[in-house]
Amino acid sequence: MKRIWGGAAVLVVVALLLAGCTGGGGSSTSAGSGGTAVQGKPQDAGGSVADPAAKSDSVISPNRDVVTTGSVSLTADDPIAAADRASAIVIGAGGRVDNSSEQPGTDTEKANATLVLRIPSSNLDATLTSIKRLGTVDSAAFTATDVTTQANDIDGRITALQASVDRLLALMAKATTTADLITIESTLSDRQGQLDSLRAQQKALADQVAMSTITVTFHAKGTVAAAAPGTFWSGLTAGWNALVAAVNGLLIALGVALPWLVVLGVIGAIAWWIARWIGRKKGAAA
Repeated sequence: MKRIWGGAAVLVVVALLLAGCTGGGGSSTSAGSGGTAVQGKPQDAGGSVADPAAKSDSVISPNRDVVTTGSVSLTADDPIAAADRASAIVIGAGGRVDNSSEQPGTDTEKANATLVLRIPSSNLDATLTSIKRLGTVDSAAFTATDVTTQANDIDGRITALQASVDRLLALMAKATTTADLITIESTLSDRQGQLDSLRAQQKALADQVAMSTITVTFHAKGTVAAAAPGTFWSGLTAGWNALVAAVNGLLIALGVALPWLVVLGVIGAIAWWIARWIGRKKGAAA
């Protein structure tokens, strides 16, 4: 009888844990007038986290968490060599090259190179300034996304799930029946999977905040389109060039389509002849 009552008590506690964890896992953080509130962490009067060292792998910091991405296009005398120097600059600044693509110059195509760079956010401005000196900047675009709320939410959910996992481990140590163990292990496995997934998200977000992602493309001179025409004659020249390019495009398309048109014409002629022959047969029979 005591075992039955003990098993029932464990099941009741597990049910309460599931209900409590569901409520805690979906909670979100809120910001007060003094700054960003971090769930599970006290704040000082200035709104910053009182003990930021309590969790070294957290993406939350007293400052805003910002993910910076961007792209820069430059014209260089030697795009391949410029790309190599840009890679060395980024590595020297503590960054890395995530992707590199180089196209040497040929008789029909000019050289170009594209780099996907991960640059420490703290050194972003200085590093970009050095890279821009490697050529003439044709275009540049950057986007800064504030992910502080997302980071706070992930941190709070991790705290709640970790507490749930700890309680389930304590219950498992006290379980007295096989049924209780199976129930607790199933719930624990689910909670641990969610916790691992959130920690992976936390790590990825922390990397995006710490390392800006910048795509840099180097072109040879004459590759990037010239600026819009500013005079009548330059406009006339641009219009003529556009007309010639359009006619060439139409001729190419016609050349590609011509074999198909011939085949379709032959098939259509055969089908027409068969239909006409059948019609004559029916007319003769009538």
